[in-house]
Amino acid sequence: MTDQHEWIAGLVKQYEKPLCRYAFSLTGEVAAAQDAVQETFLRLCKANRARVEGHEAAWLFRVCRSRVFDMKRKEKPMHALTPQHEALIASPEPSPDAAAMHQDKDDVLPNLMASLPDRQREVIRLKFQQNLSYREIARVMNLSESNVGFIIHTGIKTLRENMKQLQGALS
Repeated sequence: MTDQHEWIAGLVKQYEKPLCRYAFSLTGEVAAAQDAVQETFLRLCKANRARVEGHEAAWLFRVCRSRVFDMKRKEKPMHALTPQHEALIASPEPSPDAAAMHQDKDDVLPNLMASLPDRQREVIRLKFQQNLSYREIARVMNLSESNVGFIIHTGIKTLRENMKQLQGALS
């Protein structure tokens, strides 16, 4: 049993922070991210070690992702903003496009990432922030490895095109 505890403790030590960053990137809320990660490790404690060993990262990220989406489904559904309500709460601030033009260069990539579709943004984060392999990402996202490669390629291509457009607008 001690071996099991050491194995789990080692995984917690190695993956707690990366899982928190990943969950936060999906939720945007620290508390929700921490809840998802805690639930992930609780499920690890109950899991059959033989089914997890050898692909721990993919298993942990997949469970964490599922937990985040379960939490989102339980939240109150959002309703579309009607034009009448939009007019009532319109901001006197510059439009998001105008504000983006004046932000620091450090803010450019996060803003460009936010403009990507959810799936592209998530796969790119798993690859470049969490350093997961295509195979691990495929397991996390329930995709084929070739699909992961295509999504990464398309996302990076879009980021490059948007960066060029932004540079052209600033020139």
